[in-house]
Amino acid sequence: MKGASPVRISWTIVLAWCALMLSGCSGMPGVTPSDTNSSAVPGVAIKGIVHGGQYPIWGGQVYLLAANTDGYGQQSLSVLQSVSGSTTEDSNGNYYVSSQQDGSFSITGDYTCPSSSAVVYLYSVGGNTLGQNPATSGTNSAAGLLASLGTCDSLSSSVYVVVNEISTIATAYAIAGFATDATDVSSSGSSLAEVGATNAFGATVNTSGVATGTVANLETLNTGLPLATTPAGNGTVPYAELDTLADILASCINTASSTSGPCMTLFSNAMNGETEPTDTATAAINIAHNPGNNIPALLNLVTPNAPFQPTLNYTPNDFTISITYTGGGLDGSGFAPEGIAVDGAGNIWVTNYTHSSISQLSAVGAALSPAGGDTATGLDGPTSIAIDIYGNAWVVNYSSASVTNFNSQGQFSELPPPYYTDAGLNVPYGVAVDPTSHIWIANLGGNSLSEFQENGVASSPDSGFTSNLLIGPAGIASDASGNIWMVNYLASTAGIVEASPSSLAGEGPTFTAFTGGGLSSPYGVAVDGSGNIWVTNQGGAGSISEFSSSGQPAKDSPFSGGGIDDPYGIAVDGAGNIWTANYGGNSDSVSEFSSGGETISGPNGWVSNGLLEPYGIAIDPSGNVWVASDYAQGPLTEYVGAAAPVVTPLGAAVEYNELGARP
Repeated sequence: MKGASPVRISWTIVLAWCALMLSGCSGMPGVTPSDTNSSAVPGVAIKGIVHGGQYPIWGGQVYLLAANTDGYGQQSLSVLQSVSGSTTEDSNGNYYVSSQQDGSFSITGDYTCPSSSAVVYLYSVGGNTLGQNPATSGTNSAAGLLASLGTCDSLSSSVYVVVNEISTIATAYAIAGFATDATDVSSSGSSLAEVGATNAFGATVNTSGVATGTVANLETLNTGLPLATTPAGNGTVPYAELDTLADILASCINTASSTSGPCMTLFSNAMNGETEPTDTATAAINIAHNPGNNIPALLNLVTPNAPFQPTLNYTPNDFTISITYTGGGLDGSGFAPEGIAVDGAGNIWVTNYTHSSISQLSAVGAALSPAGGDTATGLDGPTSIAIDIYGNAWVVNYSSASVTNFNSQGQFSELPPPYYTDAGLNVPYGVAVDPTSHIWIANLGGNSLSEFQENGVASSPDSGFTSNLLIGPAGIASDASGNIWMVNYLASTAGIVEASPSSLAGEGPTFTAFTGGGLSSPYGVAVDGSGNIWVTNQGGAGSISEFSSSGQPAKDSPFSGGGIDDPYGIAVDGAGNIWTANYGGNSDSVSEFSSGGETISGPNGWVSNGLLEPYGIAIDPSGNVWVASDYAQGPLTEYVGAAAPVVTPLGAAVEYNELGARP
């Protein structure tokens, strides 16, 4: 592919090509495609149009690519086969179809998907981007466009696709957690990675009117137009921002050369580190990865007569894309550092403190709970929530000093009783799941720690596990070794406490307190893949502190900047980056730090108009960042593709030692 990284050819496709060409394949294994990949499935016809800004693109090379499942950072798989009169082979041995003078293209089923669950997308590169007038003709090798199609088993012969700048932006952001550039899209191939990729790439709407994935929440596949509201009707989409980003790409695409002024400006301001992109599709992915870079320069590429309208009428803080959801009983008064959790299917669970309910939304933000949320006996003032590896949600009730258990459908679990009031629960606040699926609760009022087995049987005594080192514990987290970490929220001297469980039956854990590291009114706590402990500090101007697995503060701790202000919730993504929800002065933002504490977000954080006093924060297996706002109107905000995908639920990441790791 000219102007892009070469695309890896799968063995299945190579063998099919060899069978057709009957030459040039010496040394290739003498087996059939079905022997090589028994899960391969034949393709269906796909039709559409390639359109760039003002004009259809003719002569564009349209590739059909599948995400590689051999590991992150791998090249995509080119799945089109050699069919006489239909496909053309490029210099790298990959096949494509050409868009016609009106921009139309047709793929007549001449491909085989690696599997029915493989996620596939279209990549068009090059072609005449200046319309059909020969006097203005010119091939622009920098014209790269994307359109996600979803899983192979979701395709039908009625698929019609508009490949344009809007589809490119929607795809680039939705799949950012899996993409290095336009032709390097991959995951590990694990079952959870498959869930995350499916949720990200889904581009159609199901029979219930709900998006099959994130792409379908942003644009309509057969029109190439941005959405104002998600298909389920409860999400607000920033369509003017999508138009603006699309116009930034169009400024380059509607020129005659990859070295035009707009292309050079775009590429120099949409870099991946020190590397400039060579096509607009990769530029879009780079912007998604670096949403705070060079905003004014990129915005200057949008002209008054740009093709996609309306555009932003102000200079944004950043180019993150966020969707705001309501419904399902959300009231936003989460009141807890872990007031939001993600399960193994990517569904989002939120505690509603005021309404004494929980809300469950699907991976695409569609309400799964009724209008009043899910309620239950004993559910009273719920603060935080944790999900175990069986999909059970454990909800801590601040007001009734109890823990309520829901199954994965949001109903009472079959574990008797449906809620628990023993084990020393006393103004319970935070909850965590350890590697053995035991449930641990920090008791703010009792200065104690409660423990339940996975079947709900209490392991701690009626007074809980007590220690004079515990003083108003709030945030709580488990590391992969089973040690429980808490912050002393009400202590006059800021500190964190480690509870190391005993190997002797019936004996309580050993408590150890640690101070230093810049702790100041600590609240939330999270553990990364190296076992380091991260804590949000509400004191001062806001910061995060880092401690080693042995409780020693990091050399440069605390870390500030990046818009952090009065942070509550904290989460670690699959690349080890740290995310905080900023309740304070920058109350419409989240902050992102590297694993070394360097700021990634800008001085105001990553801003979203949908945030209202953000409190809880969590990351899903697609790399979306979800934030619950502690506000009466109760919005839930999704930053699309902003983070690296993670293993969910968090209890599974703890049990399988995959904290801060991609699935």
